[in-house]
Amino acid sequence: MIRRAVVRGIGHYLPERVVPNSDFEATLDTSDEWIRARTGIERRHFAAEGQTTSDLGTRAARAALDDAGLNPDDIDAIILATSTPDLTFPAAATMVQEALGMQHGFAYDVQAVCAGFVYALTNAQAMILSGQADRILVIGSETFSRIMDWSDRSTCVLFGDGAGALVLEAAEGAGTTEDRGILAADLNSDGRHREILYVDGGVSTNSTGHLRMQGKEVFRHAVEKLAQTAHRALDRAGLGPEDVDWIVPHQANLRIIKATAQRMGLPMEKVVVTVQDHGNTSAASIPLALSVGKSRGQIKPGDLVVTEAIGGGLAWGSVVLRW
Repeated sequence: MIRRAVVRGIGHYLPERVVPNSDFEATLDTSDEWIRARTGIERRHFAAEGQTTSDLGTRAARAALDDAGLNPDDIDAIILATSTPDLTFPAAATMVQEALGMQHGFAYDVQAVCAGFVYALTNAQAMILSGQADRILVIGSETFSRIMDWSDRSTCVLFGDGAGALVLEAAEGAGTTEDRGILAADLNSDGRHREILYVDGGVSTNSTGHLRMQGKEVFRHAVEKLAQTAHRALDRAGLGPEDVDWIVPHQANLRIIKATAQRMGLPMEKVVVTVQDHGNTSAASIPLALSVGKSRGQIKPGDLVVTEAIGGGLAWGSVVLRW
């Protein structure tokens, strides 16, 4: 028998304010039809004034704990993926820890932009396999509406706010591909491509900044790198695309999602798609989609799931897990 990191529960939270594409028509040279045709996005959620990334993350964490039938006392650690923390420091994860009433264990943030949740999930797996923790709350939470340039139609219509969380716990497996839990992962980054997706400000540059993106370049890298990382993770698990029940990709753009599935030789019927309702929620994207996929009855126990994401850095990666 070997130690595995298994999903025990999952949940998500979306802010109450829903923003349809038509809301942008009054201030930008754009339309609902233009946005849908190029991105597949129909609406997104924006956080209320004063509502922070840790607030969203806390609500998603509580939903995941409820789904798992656990309480904060059962959790050893919190790893929160975000590029939009409440403050420069401390980590938003410690704010979630306090909000949950959790006075033990440890909590920290991971920053890999849209690939953040894949990085956080892989971090959590390593903690569990090493014996550092038995149960970890892994959260992706973002308020990207705070870093938008509302005059840039190429970026501000793409992003939304939200949070997703799952409980990852130690369990015994037989060491085969039929085990539940994370079976393999693949992480990558290449800082040479920083300029195609970044925020033009930060603490050490003494400026706030807005998100900037070269859309065509991001699209090209995304389609190529997402398929590659998924294949590498499957190879490491001793599996192939034919074994996959569901792809749960980063929800950035429907055209990227379709092109990546095509490169993997998988039909869209095997892809969980939520981008139309949430837009790009960065590190929250994958856990949000996993939670929605489960609630829809798509993802079931025993299913083989591949998650994949790419974000600023560039940073990208994938995780193969059996639900």
